[in-house]
Amino acid sequence: MDPNAKKTALRMIPYGLYVLTAGNKGGQVAAATVNWVTQASFEPPLVAIGVKADSHAHALIKENKAFALNVLGKGQQALAFTFFKPAELKGDRISGEPFRPGATGSPILTNAPAFIECTLEAAVEKGDHSVFVGKVVEVGLSKPPDGRADDATLWLKELGDKVFYGG
Repeated sequence: MDPNAKKTALRMIPYGLYVLTAGNKGGQVAAATVNWVTQASFEPPLVAIGVKADSHAHALIKENKAFALNVLGKGQQALAFTFFKPAELKGDRISGEPFRPGATGSPILTNAPAFIECTLEAAVEKGDHSVFVGKVVEVGLSKPPDGRADDATLWLKELGDKVFYGG
């Protein structure tokens, strides 16, 4: 396989951006910008996410069996870049962003236009990322989108010509 063609072909898959959050009963939290996300079932409502196997988020999701996807909206590029770095918990803020605990204990970022909270249903642990399948147990909108819902989502390509994930 041509490695350059593989990289280019895989980078042609479009991605929205989300801040994945997880927590545990001990008060630890993890937050990371992710983009390998898809709805996997209507009934029951399921989502599938790819999570780096050696990440703090991965460990907390496995421990607490829950996670939240905080959907990033148009104009939230700075928020996406904030969570490319390890998260820091200080009071009611993660890396400077306000949050509240969700129904599963996963942090919900209050500045995100929407959140999807899940309990862990299955895990496929292969390669450098695991695929977690989550059952949607709670959702929320801080502001309903104008027009198509997917037009309100921040896309990876909106972070600039030099930002890629995949390949």
